[in-house]
Amino acid sequence: MLNIALGKGRLAEITLKKLNDIDIKFTEYSSKSRKLIFNDENHRMKLVFVKASDVGIYVERGACDLGVVGKDTIMENEPDVYEMMDLKFGRCKFAVAAPIDFNKESYEKIRVATKYPNVAKKHFEKKGVPIEIIKINGSVELAPLMGLADVIVDIVETGTTLKENGLVVIEEISQVSARLIVNKVSLKTKRDEILTIIKALNSEGGAL
Repeated sequence: MLNIALGKGRLAEITLKKLNDIDIKFTEYSSKSRKLIFNDENHRMKLVFVKASDVGIYVERGACDLGVVGKDTIMENEPDVYEMMDLKFGRCKFAVAAPIDFNKESYEKIRVATKYPNVAKKHFEKKGVPIEIIKINGSVELAPLMGLADVIVDIVETGTTLKENGLVVIEEISQVSARLIVNKVSLKTKRDEILTIIKALNSEGGAL
């Protein structure tokens, strides 16, 4: 049996639909259930719900063989896993956003509010821009409005939240989507089972 880690939410719902389409059905699953582990009806796969940011560590450490997680989480946490597929859903982008009147030439050091400090740090280091990282766990859009930061680095999907808070995208960092990750040992010990899943999903997704 393969263990697959998922974080509850939209990515999980789409993943479950895709698994259902390849005849891996979790008939006992309900989005309203508080259960964290479900077996598919043929006992080929065990579904394990964890916090989205923990999917990588469950797969890296071998508690789960597979995981579905956003590329944003992979970029931030850098788990030691194989990134096997771009699943082509959950599309959005990493971006730098700021108030409309922001002028980077006016700053010797830019204060950056973000939930993704590692992504932000690497991005600005590549550009040689001095920054101060301010880790925010809540709504990062608030930070520039209250003078806590000059810009933000965040995930942007439609841009509506930015617009409603007087912010605009000033730079795109990278595209983001859901990815299938695999434990390195599991790919050796359960290779046939994992590759069968990947081949089936690949008809809708895309191999890396």
